[in-house]
Amino acid sequence: MQKMKKTVFIFLVAISFLSCSEYQKVLNKGEVADQYKMAIKMYDAKKYNKAITLFEKITPSYRAKPQMERIQFMISDSYYQTKQYSLSSYYFDRFTKNYPKSTKKEEAAFLSAQSYYLDSPVYSLDQKTTHEALIALQNFIDTYPNSDKIEEANKSVKELQYKLEKKAFETAKQYYHIEDYIASIKSFENLMADYLGTSFREEAIYYRFLASYELGMNSVLHKKEKRLKDAVKAYEKLKRSYPESDYLKESDKLLANLNKEITSTTKLIATLKNKQNGL
Repeated sequence: MQKMKKTVFIFLVAISFLSCSEYQKVLNKGEVADQYKMAIKMYDAKKYNKAITLFEKITPSYRAKPQMERIQFMISDSYYQTKQYSLSSYYFDRFTKNYPKSTKKEEAAFLSAQSYYLDSPVYSLDQKTTHEALIALQNFIDTYPNSDKIEEANKSVKELQYKLEKKAFETAKQYYHIEDYIASIKSFENLMADYLGTSFREEAIYYRFLASYELGMNSVLHKKEKRLKDAVKAYEKLKRSYPESDYLKESDKLLANLNKEITSTTKLIATLKNKQNGL
């Protein structure tokens, strides 16, 4: 039994060596037609990197020829299968433009959009690719509303939108933590305006109140009264929007501080005015 296993192993190694040897021979010295056949063979065998090398080599010879449609789809898919998504999105997009009547156009459009989606980085990084993915996915959804890929496309759209919302929320919260309260308030307002149904809404309203509170409590006198009252309005929005919020217990204590500060600030301003008027 052990001898048989060894024999089978040697046979498989020999086959693999011959296959590699054949591939290298065709790659380096084969005719274009042979390289085309070998590229398809490698693609069908899911040896995508080898297929890519051959497809790239033969592309100039097949431009404007019938085989080019097949080549362009397979090289696009090879990049996709090897997770080179920036390249696969580019090539699939070119395929849809170059072959508008192709039976593969819908599949290529979806895979182009999915390539952008899969290339989208974590929320903390630049989201240019995420925006490109949303555009590509929405174009696919609009163009192929009856596609069997619509559910998957919609799921991808939701995930990307959540990523953008999270980035906007974390950016606004970061402004709060570095005590740039004006930028924090503005960023939270933009978040809620740009993403009306955001899952971060309650927390955003709460942090907007916290930023308004800190801004009001630490303002110079001539701006303090207005900012304190703005903070009270921010609290009222939280309570009105989420009357059962877990954030209200702490917020109620801050509201009491605001009311006391408003009273003392109003008295101080009145006193200063009276002194200025000589009263």
